Amino acid sequence: MQYLTRTDLIMPEYGRNIQKMVEHAVSIEDRQERTECAQSIINVMGSMFPYLRDVEGFKFKLWDHLAIMSKFKLDIDYPFDVIKSENLAQKPAKIPYTAKKMHYLHYGATVERFIKSACAMSEGEERAELTASIANYMKKSLLAWNKEIATDNKVIDDLCYLSKGKIALNADEHRFISSDELNQNRKRNNNNKRKLKIKR
Repeated sequence: MQYLTRTDLIMPEYGRNIQKMVEHAVSIEDRQERTECAQSIINVMGSMFPYLRDVEGFKFKLWDHLAIMSKFKLDIDYPFDVIKSENLAQKPAKIPYTAKKMHYLHYGATVERFIKSACAMSEGEERAELTASIANYMKKSLLAWNKEIATDNKVIDDLCYLSKGKIALNADEHRFISSDELNQNRKRNNNNKRKLKIKR
């Protein structure tokens, strides 16, 4: 029954005994004695995580945690500036995310960037090789997304659309990687991964 009436731990990772020590430290009237007690608690807290002793900022975190566990009631001479109660509940700033519109999600934004780069290149062997690589990658992505519509003509049409007509492949001249070749490559990669796992 005593367990059911216990208050929730503010920081469960330190346990109930540390929480009781902190509550005791808060109740000490003499400031000097209170500060010494807090230092002893910090030493115990640090010994609970010896593998973090050399981690930069670990001591700062310990004093922050002590202040938090005391509900910011522990009035001592802190060796570092500890976190404020108002900052504890403060929400972190939102991370800006560039939501770029993609015409075909299954190809991804990277493919569209490559197509844009290919369009900016002058005609020649380098552009032809890049275009071939893009087209084959598009087919691979299309096969993973929907095998039923993954045809060479579909890729050619999509590539023409994404390049705004600047890249127009000829189905008779351009050789795409076949579905069988892609499956063989996938099986080969899976087998290599299994061999690496066995060696380890």
